Amino acid sequence: RLKGDVLGDLPEKNENVVYAEMAGEQDKLYRASASKLARSIAKQLPEDFAGSKLQVLAELSKLRELCCDPSLLYGNYTGGSAKLDTCMELISTALEADHSVLLFSQFTSMLDLIAARLDSDGVAYQMLTGSTSKEKRFQECAVPVFLISLKAGGVGLNLTAADIVIHYDPWWNVAAENQATDRAHRIGQTRTVTVFKLIVKDTIEEGILALQQRKRELADSVVGGEALGSTSITRDDVLALLDAGR
Repeated sequence: RLKGDVLGDLPEKNENVVYAEMAGEQDKLYRASASKLARSIAKQLPEDFAGSKLQVLAELSKLRELCCDPSLLYGNYTGGSAKLDTCMELISTALEADHSVLLFSQFTSMLDLIAARLDSDGVAYQMLTGSTSKEKRFQECAVPVFLISLKAGGVGLNLTAADIVIHYDPWWNVAAENQATDRAHRIGQTRTVTVFKLIVKDTIEEGILALQQRKRELADSVVGGEALGSTSITRDDVLALLDAGR
């Protein structure tokens, strides 16, 4: 049966955007990096930009990591992460209300940081990064939190034991994001599924969300690297992304 044929059998799905606001060292690092990249691109001629798209993608990815947690880039960073703190509050609230949580991230290193926080808080969890399936144990409710990487999010997992889905760093490809959410919102689910997208205010993350609405192809390319050789990403597009944080 196709999902379209069984929508009436599925429980409700509620989607929410949750905003975190950087401060202190995290904010300073992000602003400095974004401003440096914007100045560099603004000086480029169109033909120069066309030949540097891979490097631009790498720099945009670094900005996304700064939004997630600067320690992904700086080993000696101790300034904290607004998004990680917000995420842990969401998880704590969910578990207090007897929910189970699926958390997706594109960055497996970010999953490691979240796992460390869960260890510190004494919260049981499992992690799936594509190498080993722990679907059965999670379905049997042995753990309340399942951390899943982007690569493992669309492999047909049935994780209806969870009714809370957190996209820590949404990859902006709507089809892929929905596919990940559908690990919980599928036949067999009996509870309302609540989906949270974590977004850092006044950053590239807000810029990409806006672009997702008006230029889907660009949004996918920025994150996934598809079509980088095409004309879909322009110099002005990238400057608009960077301007979202000003």
